[in-house]
Amino acid sequence: MSWKYFDKTGPSSERAYEVLRAPVITEKATLASENNQVVFRVPLDATKTEIKAAVESLFKVKVEAVNTIRVKGKVKRFRGRLGKRNDYKKAMVRLAEGQSIDVTTGL
Repeated sequence: MSWKYFDKTGPSSERAYEVLRAPVITEKATLASENNQVVFRVPLDATKTEIKAAVESLFKVKVEAVNTIRVKGKVKRFRGRLGKRNDYKKAMVRLAEGQSIDVTTGL
C-alpha cells in the first residue's frame, strides 16, 4: 500500500475516487447485492485495505470484507488483426448487516 495517499483521517479523497473506478452492473453482481455485496472495478495496484477505506469514506458505510479478482484481458480479433483487451481488477465488497449502497445513483 502506498502511504502517501493516507493522512490521519484515512485516504485522501482524490485517491478514494481513483480507487473506485466504476460499479459493476451485471446479473451476477445484482444477485450478490442481495447478500449485502457490491462490486467495483478498481486499479490493478489497489489493495484490499485501500479499497475498504475508500468505500467507507465515500459512502459512509461499514465494510466487513473485501475480496479481489484479477481478470485477464481476452485476445480478440478485429478485422483480421489480433488484439488484447486490458487486464483489470474487480473488488467484491461485503457490507455490514443493515448497510447498503445504491450504485445506480451518482456520488
